[in-house]
Amino acid sequence: MQFSEATIRLLAFLAIFFAMALYELWSPRLEREEMRGAWKSRRWFTNLSIVILSSVALRIVFPAAAVGSAIWAEAQGLGLFRAIGLPGAVAGVLAFVILDFAVWLEHVASHKFPILWRFHRMHHADNGFDVTTALRFHPVEIVLSMVWKAAIVVALGAPVIAVLVFEIVLNGSAMFNHSNIALPQPVDRVLRRLIVTPDMHRVHHSSTPRETDSNYGFNFAFWDRLFGTYVAQPKLGHEGMQIGLKEFRGPVSAGLLWALRLPFTRL
Repeated sequence: MQFSEATIRLLAFLAIFFAMALYELWSPRLEREEMRGAWKSRRWFTNLSIVILSSVALRIVFPAAAVGSAIWAEAQGLGLFRAIGLPGAVAGVLAFVILDFAVWLEHVASHKFPILWRFHRMHHADNGFDVTTALRFHPVEIVLSMVWKAAIVVALGAPVIAVLVFEIVLNGSAMFNHSNIALPQPVDRVLRRLIVTPDMHRVHHSSTPRETDSNYGFNFAFWDRLFGTYVAQPKLGHEGMQIGLKEFRGPVSAGLLWALRLPFTRL
């Protein structure tokens, strides 16, 4: 039986999402009002609704997406890797690493440029931090992100399988490192040498500007060390840190319409 790219990605998404959600229930890292009870239910409804809206918007505006762009580039014989005759395996590994850096760079830009921050701040306005936070990206930001990735894919001539694997890993790693799970500290110390862990990425969701301006990685952890944006732990500790943005506090931040309107309100 053959599965389409969309089906493979959906099955991977569901498997990782439910695994992380169950892990959170079994071993939560933080116990906070925002992450339980009615507030949690409202957050989950909003964040899950946003990912559905974003997925629909992406399929309407850019139906080819990254994998479709790779297929098109292959059919046209386009891309740097094909021009220089790079072997498929080498091209695949390089494409994966370069795409990961491109996503890191895009994330930095979304914090530095006010027009991009208008949309990205919806992600940071979540007062909680769990697996659904990984899905809370404005539909406009999702479309812009896909345009950026597709441009990189075509320019490189990235192998189709490498792009598919990258998209699955990126989505899965985002759900993993946004999860409210308690990893043993020795495990966290080893993992964060290579990949972004929940404790590492949670620092990025601190309301303290110096900490928000750090730990931009979604998959590989070494970009932040290379470019001096790595912060090991929040100043107040994970139990004492404030998650979200100082200007947007309380249950209102969990509202769906409020979140979708946020980019169009005053900075």
